[in-house]
Amino acid sequence: MPKSSAAAGSTDAQATTPSQLPRRHFTRQRRALSKQRRQQAATHASRHLNALSRRLPRHAKVGLYYDGFGEMPTQPIATWCIKHGYQAYLPIVGSLGATDKRLRFAPLSQHTLLTARTRKHALGMQQPQPSHLLWAQALDVLICPLVAADKAGNRMGMGGGYYDRTLAYRQPGGSGKPLVIGWCYDFQLVARLQRQPWDVPLDGLITPSGVHWFL
Repeated sequence: MPKSSAAAGSTDAQATTPSQLPRRHFTRQRRALSKQRRQQAATHASRHLNALSRRLPRHAKVGLYYDGFGEMPTQPIATWCIKHGYQAYLPIVGSLGATDKRLRFAPLSQHTLLTARTRKHALGMQQPQPSHLLWAQALDVLICPLVAADKAGNRMGMGGGYYDRTLAYRQPGGSGKPLVIGWCYDFQLVARLQRQPWDVPLDGLITPSGVHWFL
């Protein structure tokens, strides 16, 4: 059973969605949210980031991502990094060729994601200019996007397999750096997902209502 520090006011009603719901069910819910509601959710979730700080070294290297498809905004994570003296990193797709799905990570040199120099990848996401790239193993924590997650730490991604391929070295035991943390709305937490052999589980999940640990 996962250990949770979720707020007492949260309910299991949001975590009982049947696992057979398709990705588009969750992505439509995300996109239907107003900008204000997304920002409010991210603000509430950011209050739980200090629980993650207790598991990180000084000057930690933190991987995060640009929100661009209705995900919960990630700027509060970048702000948290600045406050604690952590270095934020952003994923680079295709640095080893179009057929290699392993992500590498470039440092975020600006204080905000909006002012960082980026270019739009063919897949639709923004990514920084490649420089001083790190492998995932060099990060202390990787906060990754997801479509849904369950109470056992299983993660449903967008279907491209980039994060599973990047973190494949952690299988089968799932140990080793970095800590893999999900960041999502409460409705994206479901009771159970079907796990595939190549899926890399989460170590923890942060939602507006709390932190859920699967270690």
